Amino acid sequence: MPVQPYLFFEGRTEEALQFYVRAIGAEITVLMRYKESPDPASCPPGSAEKVMHANLRIGDGMVMASDGRCSGQPSFQGFALSLHPQNVAEAEKFFNALADGGRVEMPLAKTFFSESFGMVADRFGVMWMVMVAPAQAA
Repeated sequence: MPVQPYLFFEGRTEEALQFYVRAIGAEITVLMRYKESPDPASCPPGSAEKVMHANLRIGDGMVMASDGRCSGQPSFQGFALSLHPQNVAEAEKFFNALADGGRVEMPLAKTFFSESFGMVADRFGVMWMVMVAPAQAA
């Protein structure tokens, strides 16, 4: 049974989805707008074009997202999404793309547990840990 994170961007979901498509090669597999709901009461005022629900495939994983109540104030605290690129070059590419407009919390570096590890909060405030698995002994 998989566990999938569900992120509420409070009005910036479409922007976030497009950012992740460009930055890390994510794929939008589902996108439903509030105006598509059969229950008009579920639509926050003025949010007909906002994202009610979206699925974003990142590698083998799935992240779900919504504009929620469209408050304009997303809050991402107490968790990080962990991204596992195939190699150091890919880690650098993804890390730098996620850092664009964001904040580097821990620069990418070789550690005792990873060929390359770093932490970055992207432009939406979502924390990412980028980690390349250590080389396996032959």
